[in-house]
Amino acid sequence: MSRKLALRRLGVFSIFLAPSRLRAFARSTELGLVLAAALIGLVSGGVVTAMSLISQTMHQLIFGLDEGERLSSIITNNHVLLLVAPITGGAIMGLILLVLMRYRKRPMVDPIEANALHGGRLSLNDSLIVAAQNLISNGFGASVGLEAGYTQLASGLASKIGLSLKLRRSDLRILVGCGAAGAIAAAFNAPLTGAFYAFELIIGSYTILGLTPVVVSALVANLVARMLAGNNFVIDIGHFGSVVPADYVPALLLGIFCALAGILLMKGVAFVEQMARKSFIPSALRPMLGGAVVGLMALVTPQVLSGGHGALHLNLDTTTAIGALLGLLLLKSVASAISIGSGFRGGLFFGSLFMGALLGKLFAYSAPYVFAHATLTPVIYAVVGMSALAVSVIGGPLTMTFLALEITGDFPITVLVLAAVIAASLTVRNTFGYSFATWRFHLRGESIRSAHDVGWIRNLTVSKLMRTDVRTAPMHLSIRDFRREFPLGSTQRVIIVDDNNKYAGMVLVPEAHAGLTEGADEGQPITDLIKYRNDFLQPQMNAKQAAAIFDKTESEALAVVNDLVERRVVGLLTESHTLRRYSEELDRQRRDVSGEI
Repeated sequence: MSRKLALRRLGVFSIFLAPSRLRAFARSTELGLVLAAALIGLVSGGVVTAMSLISQTMHQLIFGLDEGERLSSIITNNHVLLLVAPITGGAIMGLILLVLMRYRKRPMVDPIEANALHGGRLSLNDSLIVAAQNLISNGFGASVGLEAGYTQLASGLASKIGLSLKLRRSDLRILVGCGAAGAIAAAFNAPLTGAFYAFELIIGSYTILGLTPVVVSALVANLVARMLAGNNFVIDIGHFGSVVPADYVPALLLGIFCALAGILLMKGVAFVEQMARKSFIPSALRPMLGGAVVGLMALVTPQVLSGGHGALHLNLDTTTAIGALLGLLLLKSVASAISIGSGFRGGLFFGSLFMGALLGKLFAYSAPYVFAHATLTPVIYAVVGMSALAVSVIGGPLTMTFLALEITGDFPITVLVLAAVIAASLTVRNTFGYSFATWRFHLRGESIRSAHDVGWIRNLTVSKLMRTDVRTAPMHLSIRDFRREFPLGSTQRVIIVDDNNKYAGMVLVPEAHAGLTEGADEGQPITDLIKYRNDFLQPQMNAKQAAAIFDKTESEALAVVNDLVERRVVGLLTESHTLRRYSEELDRQRRDVSGEI
C-alpha cells in the first residue's frame, strides 16, 4: 500500500472517530459504556422497525396484501403470483451473488464470529449487504425470517459506534451484544429475551459489567419499536389453560422430540447446500431454482412463505386436523431448508418457533392415549414446542425460556418450558453438538462452538512463539562427526535435514553422547538416533494446537517447518515455552473478565 493511500484511508477513518473527550469518557467509566448502549438501543429499535416496514411494504406491493395482513396467512387465488414471486426474488439474489463473487473473496462475518474471532470488529458494509439480501429474500416470499438481518445490521452499527469510541476489545464485544439484544428485544416485544440472547449467543458469557448496558439497550430498543410500530411485533397466543404436575413428563418428551426435529432441520439445510454445490447448476441460478420449489409449495399452502408470523397466529387460534398439521410442518421444514440451502439469505429463528408450535400441537393431539392425567392443552404445548425447537436450532436455553415468559406472562408455563428446553438442549449437545450458526461454521472448517472470545488463541501462533536460531546438521554425518561438531553443552537439540534441506528429524545431543547401542560403533550414521521423523509444527498453528501435538508425540520440543511439501525448517518450539505463554495469555483474559465483574 502506498503512503498516500494509507494517509487517505487514515483520514477517512478519522471522520468516524468520536471526539477525544467522548472517547475518554466511554473508555474510562461504566456510565459511558451504558450511554453508548442506550444509543445502540435507539438505533436497534429503529433498524428493526424500518426493516419490518420495508418487508411488509414489499409484501403488500408484490403479493397485493391488505393493510395489516400477513403474507403467510393470506387467502388468494392468484396462483401465478405465488409461484412467480419467489422465483423473481431468487433471480435478484442470483444477480447479487454474481456481483459479490466478483468483488468479494472472503465470507461475510456475523456477530457470533465477530465476537469469537475478531474482538467485536464487524464490517458495516457486510452488515448492510446481509440486511439487504435478507429483505429481498423475505420480501419475495422465501421461507426465511428477518431476525438474521435485524441482528446483523444492529450489531454492525454497534460495532461501528464502538470502533469510533476506540473501545477496548472486551467492551467492543459487549456493544456488539447490545446491538443484537436490542434487535431481538424490539423484534419480539421481549427485552429479557433480547438481553439473554446477547449473553448466551453473542457475548458467550454473563458479567456484571455487561448486564447494565445489554439490558439498557434491550429496553430502549423495545420502547422505540413500540412507539414507532405499536403492537406489530407482539406474539398473541390467546387463551391457554393451567399446568398440572402430570404435564412435566410429556413436556420433557416433547423437548426430546423437538431436539431430534431440530437436528434433522439443520442437517437438511446442510444437505441442500451440499447437493447444490455438487450439482451442475451455477451458483447464481440456485436461488431462482430454490424459489421455484418454494413457489410450488406455496400453491399447496401460502403458510410456507416468509418467516411465518401470520401462519403462527392462524394455527394458534384455530383447531386443525392432525394430518393438516403434519403436512404443514413437513412443507415448512422443507421450504426453510431449500430457501437457505439454495442461497436465500435469512435465519431460522421465527421459522423454528412456528414449526415448534406445530410440533407441540401435534404432540398435544396425539399424546392423550399415553398421558391420560396430563392437561395436554394444545396452546400450552405449542408454546413448549416453540421454545424447545428454537433452542435446538438457535441455542440459548434461558433466551427461549424468557421468550415463553414474556409472551404468556405465566410462571407455571415458563417452568414447564424450562424443563422442556433443558431436555432439548441436552439432547442436541450430546447427539449433535452444534446450533445452526455453529454448525455452519463447522461446515466452513471453523472450530467455533460459541461466541466465547477465542480470537486471542488464534493470534498466539507458532510463528510468534518459536525461536529461529536453530542448529541443523546433514543426515549423512556419522555419530563420531556429530559428537565432534556438537559437544555436550553446546545445544540440547539438533535438527537433521536431508540433501534437499528438508526436515528429516531431530537428534538429542545428550543421547548422542550417552553411549552407543550394543555392537555399534561411532561410524554409524546419525540417522540411527533420529526422533520425530514425521512430527513437526507449522507456523500458522496456534498455541492450543501446538500443545495438543506436544501431548500426542510426548516430546519436549519440535521443529517448525514452512509447509508440508517443502518441509524447510524455519524454527524450533519447546513445550514449556508454549504452555507458559498460553497460560500467561489465558490468565490475562481471565483478569480482564474478573475486572469487568
